Amino acid sequence: MAETIKTKVLIIGAGTGGYVAGIRCGQLGLDTVLVDGGDGLGGTCLNVGCIPSKAIIHAASKFETVSKAAAGGTLGITASKPAIDLAQTTAWKDGIVRKLNAGVAALLKKSKVKVIKGWANFTDAKTCTVKTADGDITISAEHVILATGSEPVELPFLKFGGDVISSTEALSLDKVPGKLVVVGGGYIGLELGIAFRKLGAEVAIVEMADRLLPLYDKALTDPVAKWLEKHGVELHLGAKAGSFEKGQLNVTTRDGAALTLKANKVLVTVGRRPRTQGWGLENMGVAMAGPFVKIDDRCATSMKNVWAVGDLTGEPMLAHKGSAQGEVVAEIIAGHNKRFDPVTIAAVCFTEPEIVSAGLTPLDVEGRDDVLTAVFPLMAIGRALALEAGDDGGFVRVLASKTDHRLLGVQAVGQHVSELSNSFAQMLEMGAVLEDVSGTIHVHPTMGEAFHEASLRALGHAIHI
Repeated sequence: MAETIKTKVLIIGAGTGGYVAGIRCGQLGLDTVLVDGGDGLGGTCLNVGCIPSKAIIHAASKFETVSKAAAGGTLGITASKPAIDLAQTTAWKDGIVRKLNAGVAALLKKSKVKVIKGWANFTDAKTCTVKTADGDITISAEHVILATGSEPVELPFLKFGGDVISSTEALSLDKVPGKLVVVGGGYIGLELGIAFRKLGAEVAIVEMADRLLPLYDKALTDPVAKWLEKHGVELHLGAKAGSFEKGQLNVTTRDGAALTLKANKVLVTVGRRPRTQGWGLENMGVAMAGPFVKIDDRCATSMKNVWAVGDLTGEPMLAHKGSAQGEVVAEIIAGHNKRFDPVTIAAVCFTEPEIVSAGLTPLDVEGRDDVLTAVFPLMAIGRALALEAGDDGGFVRVLASKTDHRLLGVQAVGQHVSELSNSFAQMLEMGAVLEDVSGTIHVHPTMGEAFHEASLRALGHAIHI
């Protein structure tokens, strides 16, 4: 049965950008409808991305710890050889996702947001039809927030299906593949490749660039490369993947030679693209910026009262960026004077070891002589040594202006450094100078002391080195 709804705000997409926008709209008293046609409440991040991948990574690290204990002992602890029932691990991961799904649903209900399950198709900028299990619903709105997110890029010669999988399928496997080949050496491929190596899979990585994680400088990625080498992960850099036939992936090496890699599963992680197809974007009259929807610093598109947030709007394609944009748009619609103008959006790779980057990097300031750089190794931090996190080449690095000592960027690599990312972002957002960091009494013993010491070192008087 056909139904027609008129609303103040219509949100398309229930990922971290869309559902946060919905909750904030509801808090501000705006009549809001949220259409969820993708992965479910929470979107890619909650259902098939950030959260489930970190759950699997955590389980893999636990398994690795017990494996070390079984292989001769660690920290005086010995254990029997462990086994992994990946189906049970996946079921545990799914339980976390269901709990978070229910939490998002409850928050939306509390904020009086009407959630409609179905895929929208726009006929013009403010009107769409949603096909639901109970029939079509036509929705017209005064404001539209586009938050359709992104999807994995598929290679034409490695179509998803069967043993060629995306990160989505990798997170739902019921057993550890004997041989896993990862196509793409970015953060998604490395996070999952490392996790499956810890779980016992033989892993090979095929990357077109000459090194892994090419968006980060070599100093940050070297500890990851050393871990991969130490743990027998096969690296094929400067190489191109080809077709997958009869359990073998065809590869062209850096030198142009042909190579075949045996694989039970081929995980393709060559990037993500904005989800712009299949919902009538072409009928909305919004300007594009390449493959992305073009927005200004209010997240406004070229069409009046049509807004866009999250991966649809371009890099960095990070969940926390989408959430922040969603809040800004809700507040603008409610009449607040807001802009989306962050000093930094910190990024984390949950590799082994972890990588954090906020603000400018050495690559951004190459050739400049007005920048101070200082590095402090984690091996000089007591807490890091007590966590077995000080012997992998990890460090914290600060970049600051020589003239006024204002922080320009902070990076770190090492175990557990993801938990430092918010401190880095906060200091940059507040416009801190080196003296602000050095003058803040950091708790001992913690990993965060390395940030303090790196700032002291930039000022020429580090204590513990």
